[in-house]
Amino acid sequence: MARLIDSGPGCPTPTPLRGPNAAEARGLTYDDAVRAETDHLYPLVKDFVTPMEWPAIAPLVAAINRLKVQKNAVILAHNYMTPDIFRLVGDFRGDSLQLAREASKVDADIIVQAGVHFMAETSKILAPEKTVLIPDTRAGCSLAASITGADVRLIKEKYPNYPVVTYVNTTADVKAECHITCTSSNAAQVVEAVAKEWNTDTVILVPDQYLAKNVAAQTDIRIMTWPGACEVHEMFSAEDVHQLRDAHPGVVILAHPECPPDVLEAADYAGSTAALANYVAEKHPPKVVLLTECSMSDNVAAENPGTNFIRPCNLCPHMKRITLENIYDCLVTGEHEVTIPEDVRVRAKEALDAMMALPRMEKPLDFVTGLEPLEIEMVV
Repeated sequence: MARLIDSGPGCPTPTPLRGPNAAEARGLTYDDAVRAETDHLYPLVKDFVTPMEWPAIAPLVAAINRLKVQKNAVILAHNYMTPDIFRLVGDFRGDSLQLAREASKVDADIIVQAGVHFMAETSKILAPEKTVLIPDTRAGCSLAASITGADVRLIKEKYPNYPVVTYVNTTADVKAECHITCTSSNAAQVVEAVAKEWNTDTVILVPDQYLAKNVAAQTDIRIMTWPGACEVHEMFSAEDVHQLRDAHPGVVILAHPECPPDVLEAADYAGSTAALANYVAEKHPPKVVLLTECSMSDNVAAENPGTNFIRPCNLCPHMKRITLENIYDCLVTGEHEVTIPEDVRVRAKEALDAMMALPRMEKPLDFVTGLEPLEIEMVV
């Protein structure tokens, strides 16, 4: 990397020019008080943050943790957050279902959603009396952008006798038009429950075609779907799995069910982010690959130092819009508050409540791997 230097008359020795870092630009310094507040936290991220980087990060961490106390705020951190957010400022950590449950019962005035916009909407749907902040309004989702409430209304007109299940990775407007929501932790459970309730053998599951196909392989229920996909997980392929096995003999390969079905066919285990984390914690594989977003491996690795993580991951550009800097900024200013029209919120909450009323599982459902991929019908 090129180095900017200041030189010329009166300056015989070139000296590096360094602009203020993000903390300094906000008037935050790495002083004795910050050291006292944060020194015990550094070991939590020492594998991801160098000692040289720490003085630029610690002031933001200290300031955020102070602001949370002052404003009675909590941070809900998704598994795809970077370790500095996930481990140093996140109050509740987990997958979409875990965070939704926390949002519904959290005792705080302010919820900061360290995740993407649909997650912040879910928190607002479940906790309308709370102020819900999203640090960056551009933190979207390819799945959420793939379908609208108007699309769902057309689906219901075309297939009035089939229940419509929506993955939680959708907007409030979409949830408001669906009968029930699901997550990757409970999708098969939801599909079977709603099929029984409607006395039907066919369920429509939107918008993730790969999740729908992978669920279809786990159940006898006929599933129809929508042509949406996660831009992170759809990039993985069965060929990636074969190459990883060749390059790393003995590696255990874990896949998220948003991956294409041929990936699950070739993987050793599949499940939600919570299920993947549980697998590593319980099985202690010597070498493992998580076929999901990059930060997931970082966060699980920090909890499992005895496992070697091979990292052929893909970054989610939307999740990575959330930073310590904009978490601090939104706590200071109160900007980027999430609002939802009340009629939409009430109907969306009915779909979420229907999911959360199902018997609570002891742990996330896993997906059987090694199954031949199924082709299922699209509703468009």
